[in-house]
Amino acid sequence: MEKGNLTATRELVLLGLPGSSAHPHVLATLFLCMYLVAVLGNTLMVLAVRSDSRLHSPMYLLLGHLAFVDVCFVSTTVPKMAVNLLTGTSTIALAGCLAQLFFFISFVNMDSLLLCAMAYDRYVAICHPLRYAALVSPRFCLRLVAGLWALAGLHALLHTLLMARLSFCASNVIRHFFCDLHPLLQLSCSDVSLNVLVILSVGAPLALTPLTGILTSYGLILCTVLKLTSARGKQRAFSTCSGHLSLVVLFYSSATAVYFSPASPHTPEGDALSAAVYAVVTPMLNPFLYSLRNREVKVALQKVLCEPLSAATATQDGR
Repeated sequence: MEKGNLTATRELVLLGLPGSSAHPHVLATLFLCMYLVAVLGNTLMVLAVRSDSRLHSPMYLLLGHLAFVDVCFVSTTVPKMAVNLLTGTSTIALAGCLAQLFFFISFVNMDSLLLCAMAYDRYVAICHPLRYAALVSPRFCLRLVAGLWALAGLHALLHTLLMARLSFCASNVIRHFFCDLHPLLQLSCSDVSLNVLVILSVGAPLALTPLTGILTSYGLILCTVLKLTSARGKQRAFSTCSGHLSLVVLFYSSATAVYFSPASPHTPEGDALSAAVYAVVTPMLNPFLYSLRNREVKVALQKVLCEPLSAATATQDGR
């Protein structure tokens, strides 16, 4: 069904990724494997932070929250896409599409806000180490995370309610693998000027402010590190920031390709591929980027993985 008032039928069609119709089962298997790696890796990260008292510092508390958000983030889009590929159906109810839009905006906002909070944590730890305990306490982090959740949820709710008032009668085909703002606005036959105004006046500042905070934090960190005379001190400072900085570059480079690049070279296919990077690949790589060069996280992950095996072995020996 290509024409008609879709507010009455309440059904949309997700085209998926470019080329997904040629090898749907292969693509579904690939993304399910990436999804399982992302969920397993980030769940282990959450368990490691919760179970190891050495990781109860603000930096790791923020990392644990980021891992939890990434589990939710990747679960918003991949399962539905995989089901569509495996079953050959590509429809989604309008209510389901709006729900997916709400959760997607919430989690992508939380990702960027948490990345900014982690950059501030590294800035205080490196540039003001003597004041770190006073400026960044666990209680402060919990209050900060609660505030970020409220901000992300209210922002997502605003866009979702504005989208729900629109009529979709131009087409029911979304050239994407999930319900995002821009593809949905292109389908509407209503006046979308208010939606665009809110995106520019509220959405853009909320997206750019964390990025500005990250760049400012790392600029100040770089200035401080360059003043250090100890080569070991410089290496340690860069080592503590490398995982976070890698994630920031991956997340914002792919997001920028979708939302902030010039309009002329934009194509729905290119946007879908770029969105797959920050919506699927980034959450999958998060645990690896933080654990490969972090000894404390490695030890905590080994503890989480080995304790159940040790308990099972002890039980069998007792029998």
